[in-house]
Amino acid sequence: MARSLRSWLGGCLLVSALGMVPPPENVRMNSVNFRNILQWESPAFPKGNLTFRAQYQSYRKFQDICTSTALTECDFSSISKYGDHTLRVRAEFEDEHSDWVNITFCPVDDTVIGPPGLQVEALANSLHMRFLAPQIENEPETWTMRNIYDSWTYNVQYWKNGSDEKYPIACQYDFEVLRNLQPRTTYCIQVQGFLPDRNKTGEWSEAVCEETTIDETPSPWIVAIVLAASVCVAFLLLLGCSALVWCIYKKTKYAFSPGNALPQHLKEFLGHPHHSRLLFFSFPPSDEDEVFDKLSIITEVSGSSKPNPGDGCSPRTPSGQGSFELVSEGGTHSAGHSDPLLLTSASDDDQSNKQGPRPPKQTPNLELSDAGTTSEQPKS
Repeated sequence: MARSLRSWLGGCLLVSALGMVPPPENVRMNSVNFRNILQWESPAFPKGNLTFRAQYQSYRKFQDICTSTALTECDFSSISKYGDHTLRVRAEFEDEHSDWVNITFCPVDDTVIGPPGLQVEALANSLHMRFLAPQIENEPETWTMRNIYDSWTYNVQYWKNGSDEKYPIACQYDFEVLRNLQPRTTYCIQVQGFLPDRNKTGEWSEAVCEETTIDETPSPWIVAIVLAASVCVAFLLLLGCSALVWCIYKKTKYAFSPGNALPQHLKEFLGHPHHSRLLFFSFPPSDEDEVFDKLSIITEVSGSSKPNPGDGCSPRTPSGQGSFELVSEGGTHSAGHSDPLLLTSASDDDQSNKQGPRPPKQTPNLELSDAGTTSEQPKS
């Protein structure tokens, strides 16, 4: 109150003595997370209400940010975050104005790092923390203070609720876990941003207090028992499903295609190993396209036998030598099932009674008595 009164009296004396408008007082920059607000105080001026003009220097030329404003602050958040900037402000009354009041401001160095966001979750004698870097004004939501500073870290301090002893830790990432805490105990946590390369710290966040829980992790033997029981139940279920599917299959097969059972004696016959081999070798594969004739071989006929009047067309053999007759009996036999050759022997007396005298020195002839073959005639 006394200071304001002195400022008002000084302004009145200055106006009365020099007739000039007094400049703004206590000009300063209030910057948090690059939200740059230039602030000042209005001087005492008895003639009326003052207005203000604020500017910043850009490329050696000053540009207006706020003009003819009755407020005692102006937002400079739109200026670049890098480099030094010259800002100035003056008071105005009608056609008169005060002198400029200048300040120098570097946003990346002078801005204040605001408190980060903090999320805490209690799990089994531990606290899981998640940090949220402060957001930057006039930027997208994903753009935070951590994107500006490469050496960004978090300073964390925690303590038991009601205790003055605090435990500090440093975290480089957005996640951290406080382990081996006492169960059923309330802990309070604070966090701030920190720049090691600039040795600059930010503002502390509000304390977040959370109570830890009891470790409810089951014992290893309980886990083993539960796992074994689960395996047994799964095996029984699989076995039951397999039996059910087999029964359904058998019922369905019998309903749609009932089988014809073999006689009991045939089953016993086929079940004997010796019978099975006989059955296999007694039916060799055949070729239906081949045809065979049955042949009979007649042994040598004696020289004293007389020719049979009814056998005038049959071939003669020379005296002292046997004649062989190949007789084919009509019949079609499959390959592998041809009848064996029959070798018939007749004595000299029997042949002499049936056949007459033979011509001398005749070669034996083979006669195929088959309608489909041609007999070979003896040469005279």
